[in-house]
Amino acid sequence: MSALLELQGVGISFGGLRAVDDLSFSVTEGQIVGLIGPNGAGKTTVFNMITGVYRPKTGRVLWQGREITGAKPARIARLGLRRTFQTIRLFAEMSVFENVQAGCHLAARQHWWEGLLGLPGQRREEAELAARTHEILRRLDLDGVADAPATSLPYGVQRRVELARTLAGQPKLIILDEPAAGLNDAESAALNETIFMIRETGVTILLVEHDMNVVMRVSDHVVVINFGRKIAEGDAATVRADPAVIEAYLGREDAEEVAA
Repeated sequence: MSALLELQGVGISFGGLRAVDDLSFSVTEGQIVGLIGPNGAGKTTVFNMITGVYRPKTGRVLWQGREITGAKPARIARLGLRRTFQTIRLFAEMSVFENVQAGCHLAARQHWWEGLLGLPGQRREEAELAARTHEILRRLDLDGVADAPATSLPYGVQRRVELARTLAGQPKLIILDEPAAGLNDAESAALNETIFMIRETGVTILLVEHDMNVVMRVSDHVVVINFGRKIAEGDAATVRADPAVIEAYLGREDAEEVAA
């Protein structure tokens, strides 16, 4: 399989501090790739360079073999690359169904003003979007709470609603920024299943996560960075056994727990 997303020697500095330095890795279509490292390692900066928030000072970002280095975030989103954030961002006054349906409109073909005119094409597409919303809710086991106010639900369920909304925009690749943040053990385990379900829809996933149980159990490939530089890369077993990774990021006790 060819690389869906590829970073080639990307780097960026802020005030003389090299935040990311000569970083290269790729994400193959259908993979779940974990990007790990301690706080301040440059993980969020990497995400920002991929999604167009920052323009790399060196190197290139490629999407399906085409350079998108420094492209505007809106253009990158239209290409099929979407991102979630550490803090859940749901529409507080809307139901679960309405939140997820809002994500569908990112991929809508009709213009908003056509809905005001009630044109047949718009009505047909609205019916298609509603059907797609119901299917996504079913896949992510949210159909039972479709009419509930989204922000009234437990935190772990809210996270799943956010992922469903992102999936509704028909992305090719989703970047997940610490999706397990704030979740308890049971919710983290449920998140693992949700990530696998998203992959089953044909979506590729790149995630940053401090919960090593999530990273090691869901990732096909793991990239480890420190001070903006890549120090290890490979499948979960390879990275888990790397002495430098164990010592610097996981700690020996955590490594034993993840291996269990």
